[in-house]
Amino acid sequence: MKIAKRCILILLLVCLFFVVYNYPKLNILAGYSAKNTASSVFLGERTLAFTNATDNNFSPVDFATDTVDFGNKVASSSVFGLLSRKAIYREGVGAVLTLNSSDENSNYLVPKRTKADNITPFPFGNAPQKDTVFNNIDYVNLRKTVNSIFGENKSRAVLVLYKDQLIAEKYADGFDKDARILGWSMTKSLMSTVFGVLQYQNKINIADRAPINSWQKDARKNITIHNLLQMNSGLEWDENYNEISDATKMLFLERDMTKMQEEKPLTGITNASWNYSSGTSNLLSKILRKQFLSHQAYLDFWYADFIDKIGMNSMVVETDLSGNYVASSYAWATARDWAKFGLLYLHNGRWNGEQLFTKDWVSYATTPTPTSNGTYGAQFWLNAGKPFKDVPKSMYFADGYQGQRVYVLPDQDLVVVRFGLSGFEENIFLKGIIESIKN
Repeated sequence: MKIAKRCILILLLVCLFFVVYNYPKLNILAGYSAKNTASSVFLGERTLAFTNATDNNFSPVDFATDTVDFGNKVASSSVFGLLSRKAIYREGVGAVLTLNSSDENSNYLVPKRTKADNITPFPFGNAPQKDTVFNNIDYVNLRKTVNSIFGENKSRAVLVLYKDQLIAEKYADGFDKDARILGWSMTKSLMSTVFGVLQYQNKINIADRAPINSWQKDARKNITIHNLLQMNSGLEWDENYNEISDATKMLFLERDMTKMQEEKPLTGITNASWNYSSGTSNLLSKILRKQFLSHQAYLDFWYADFIDKIGMNSMVVETDLSGNYVASSYAWATARDWAKFGLLYLHNGRWNGEQLFTKDWVSYATTPTPTSNGTYGAQFWLNAGKPFKDVPKSMYFADGYQGQRVYVLPDQDLVVVRFGLSGFEENIFLKGIIESIKN
């Protein structure tokens, strides 16, 4: 009997140790599942069953059990019954994880939006495009290339725009042209573009030092907005999604996601220490907020002067509990609207006759950051260092987790959009698209 009691005591102690040791991980795991579920169900308009079977079905996220309260628009996730997290959906600014019960009923501001243009043909509006058949396109090879990254590669959407015309479009089951899809880190490229718009309007100078009060008494005071846009500040940051890291703590434990990077020390040399950092992108969101007299004006500007201006009316950029746009990770839109974003850059900031930013901004955004080996510009990824050997060096792209992409190929007059749940052979895919169009 004593031996049995000891065994039970040892087992309980082992279980207690497991819970205490893994509690922070369980907190983040449940947070990821709750946030992803709330956004998928209420913003992406997918079912809970579909979300669990496709988006939350990988380890260790699949240890979480998710439920949805449709009346209150709340998603809850529990891990082994040991810990649970809630995410609430707020119309206009998306889903957010709560940190205490009062967050569920807290007030929040919503950006003002403009009406969608359903009269002008796509891509400059949302009406059906005027069909154009190009004699120089091998449509059979184009379809074959597009089809090649569905199935095992788990693609959800692919679009190809050539000379402002949609020449290929395919969706996986459960998705169509009206389905909002999360761009993950492609949101960084959107945020960078807001700086480009402000620069064009002479409302900001990216060469200025970053307006962060807490940096003014140490070496960080020399960090410029430009350094932050290039992720070349020299600030400490751990971008690791497989462990508890700066990135995971920021996204799943913080009320104000703009603060974590601000509080980090210098561990490198400014302008000579490239380090990919989602914290930097959210700090840049804070710097954007400082350019406006009110929070409402900050929220409105992204849409009025950029997103809705080019007809990305399906897009929703989610905010944190403090009301800041989560510029690192959380923008949702249809694949067609994401394609409009690429087209804006293909046209050097000009949209249907109106200039939103200059060609100089495009050149700036696509200039390689020192020490990035030609792979990174100002919140855009580049092919200047030729990671894709069969694709022109001039190609650049917005990049998101699991292979979300908006590629811009200026020499080919192409925009290519891909969404999915896993990586794929990008070089082969893009090579196939390019070879389908004969000069």
